[in-house]
Amino acid sequence: MKITIWNENWQDRFQDDVKAAYPETIHGAIANFLKARGDEDWEIRIRTMDMEECGLKQEDLDDTDVMLYWGHLKHKEVPDEYALRIAERVHQGMGLILLHSAHASKAAKYLIGGGHGCGLTWREDDEHERVWTIAHNHPITKGIPQAFVVPADETYAEPFHIDTPDELIFITWYPGGEVFRSGIAYRRGAGKVFYFQPGHETFPIYREQKEVQDVIMNAIRWAGEGCSHYEFINDNGRSHGTRIEP
Repeated sequence: MKITIWNENWQDRFQDDVKAAYPETIHGAIANFLKARGDEDWEIRIRTMDMEECGLKQEDLDDTDVMLYWGHLKHKEVPDEYALRIAERVHQGMGLILLHSAHASKAAKYLIGGGHGCGLTWREDDEHERVWTIAHNHPITKGIPQAFVVPADETYAEPFHIDTPDELIFITWYPGGEVFRSGIAYRRGAGKVFYFQPGHETFPIYREQKEVQDVIMNAIRWAGEGCSHYEFINDNGRSHGTRIEP
């Protein structure tokens, strides 16, 4: 399976507290645990926003089975054209895993935000969160306990302005009394989308939290299972698929 990790890679380079939490960068930390703990047939590639075409070249997307997407401050600087490439590839069969603040990305807006955005309530207070497993028989929750605690993270809270999820996988509780739909799954065309909340950039969650790593790896397997490269209906409603004889 071909996995592309896409990261905005701005705070990783220029913000001291993020560099302290992730000296190897956020995408580097994710790549490290995927290589160390993931499946043998996983091929990991990294793309970042500072690369040509924001690291979202069509040929790379066409050669990706599952994309992991992390972004925060630069969502508006990703051209619509490139975000639409992601959305179209998902409809063609690519899996997409949106991590933490990627809920505000243009790709998320097109795929799970009704085209308008995925706004929420948030607070940076460095408090713990308790993640509750809701869908106990789902492939994404395989081996995940009934609940687990992330020692410190950013608070996200409802209302979360998203399309109604096809599947609610996790709900998170915070000490302030907030709750949040922290793990949600969708099917879009021939592809799958999973959003997972834990992962604020100033805490080494992706490096240190085994449960978070396990959820992400399960999500890759779920999103990549049966992934295809179907040529989706494009402009003017014309399909480039092969005609099936009656």
